[in-house]
Amino acid sequence: MKYLITGGAGFIGSHLAEIILQNDDEVYIIDNLSTGSIDNIRHILENKKYKNKLFFYEDTILNHEKMLELVGICDAVFHLAAAVGVRYILDNPLTSIQININGTEKVLALCAKFKKKVLIASSSEVYGKHLHAPLIETDNVIYGPSSKIRWCYAASKLIDEFLSISYNRIKDLHVVIVRLFNTVGPRQTAAYGMVIPRLMEQALNNKPLSVYADGSQSRTFTHVKDVVRALFSIINNKEACGEVYNVGGIEEITIKELAEKIIKQTNSKSEIQYIPYEQAFEKDFEDMHRRVPSIEKINKLTGFKPELTLDTILQEVETFIKNSS
Repeated sequence: MKYLITGGAGFIGSHLAEIILQNDDEVYIIDNLSTGSIDNIRHILENKKYKNKLFFYEDTILNHEKMLELVGICDAVFHLAAAVGVRYILDNPLTSIQININGTEKVLALCAKFKKKVLIASSSEVYGKHLHAPLIETDNVIYGPSSKIRWCYAASKLIDEFLSISYNRIKDLHVVIVRLFNTVGPRQTAAYGMVIPRLMEQALNNKPLSVYADGSQSRTFTHVKDVVRALFSIINNKEACGEVYNVGGIEEITIKELAEKIIKQTNSKSEIQYIPYEQAFEKDFEDMHRRVPSIEKINKLTGFKPELTLDTILQEVETFIKNSS
């Protein structure tokens, strides 16, 4: 099969490209490199084994002619292109909204035109400010006010989901929606506020680990290899069509505990520095105190469950950062 990955030079997209190529399928990547990097896919672009299997286009998904060509060529589309990271969203709210909504609508329209299967990468952010766990796909969403720009990302991804479900129901489009929960691993950058690479870099440099508020907010983390395995297993599944699935980890940990774990693992001389949200983000920010997924739905469909532990994730991120410096 031929697969198009929008945002394929990004952290998740690059790992997804690898697993597809290993399955002896063809991969077409479109990425404007605004947050992705050619370095993420250089090793597969330069691999002679994939010379006639991998094709890269540096362009935006808003380029209608190029997207028309690529969707027409491919059998299925993984739509991963999106604004990423809290820091990027707060700094670029208008661009983030335009990319997430306009880009997704264009992908869906073209996939409907050519009758191509498509997977839409959504986010755990859509759940908003819930405190209970685990979060299930049918939970209500709870957002803060529109004056807090922080919520524009969550709202835009929710609109993406509404668009996807509407295209499924009105246009009979084969579309699957996945809500990703804190995907982490090698190649993830700290540049946009991603917590594990940020804390790991600070620890390895014996700098204070910046933990926001009191660090009692909790998360689960999922290795990117587990995530792309889930994505690849579900895109062609007929039963998944028109449905929403959580893809996430099962080991809940507070950010304070995470920082302590990283300091211990790296034998760092660092200490934890607690920073108020208003100092870290200045304005327009609210946090989600707890974010833990139920993965029962996708497990019943595909048997998916995370195989790589948080300890493995931290070890691999540490090795990647050391090798990259």
